[in-house]
Amino acid sequence: MNDIMDLHTHTIASGHAYNTLYEMARSASEKGLTLFGSTDHAPKMPGTCNEFYFINFRVIPRKLFGINILMGAELNILDYKGRVDLRKGLLEKLDYGVASIHEPCFKSGTVSENTSAYVGAIENPSIHIIGHPDDSRFPIDYDTLAAAAASNHTLLEVNASSLHPLSVRQNAKENYIALLEKCKHYKTSIILNSDAHVEADVGNHKRAWELITELDFPEELIVNGSLDLLLPFIPKLEAYL
Repeated sequence: MNDIMDLHTHTIASGHAYNTLYEMARSASEKGLTLFGSTDHAPKMPGTCNEFYFINFRVIPRKLFGINILMGAELNILDYKGRVDLRKGLLEKLDYGVASIHEPCFKSGTVSENTSAYVGAIENPSIHIIGHPDDSRFPIDYDTLAAAAASNHTLLEVNASSLHPLSVRQNAKENYIALLEKCKHYKTSIILNSDAHVEADVGNHKRAWELITELDFPEELIVNGSLDLLLPFIPKLEAYL
């Protein structure tokens, strides 16, 4: 299957990544991508940028090195209601939002509580992708997650970085196997992303594709091959095409 996009990446603004926005975008272009998305960590992540970073995205060209650019954020889910760490007015100015659970920003609870946190984020219209819902440190009900994402037209991410042998996230492959079976059942669409923190990893979805192939996951539920498949999930994309 064709793979033309990467919508979960980080620049030096995140504090623990190692390339600039332009270096990351150039790498995406050199690797033949059509669409590159930048999602630096929102303010509750230790070491990342102030919320003012996300205010001025209007100055950034939405075409660089011949490819389309989207400017978003990786938001931190903060509590069991799914609240995140950028205010509503700022969220609405982003091209898109990825919402994730990270250990420094979220205290893991019961399966029910953790699942409620994700569902609350899914129900936020400014959140378009749920990032790496794959970590056994934050156990969740994958049936509920997949059903909620399908009902709210939110993409669930298969994060290639989580599948790296050195990832701090626990049991990612086993958890993705369980999640993707539920996605098949509910016809929940997914996106494969790199979570790149260095330009060499932009567009590197190799481990995610290996798992998708192993599970014979339906191609029509994977948005990576077509802007037309992605557009219903991220409406602001249309303005830049």
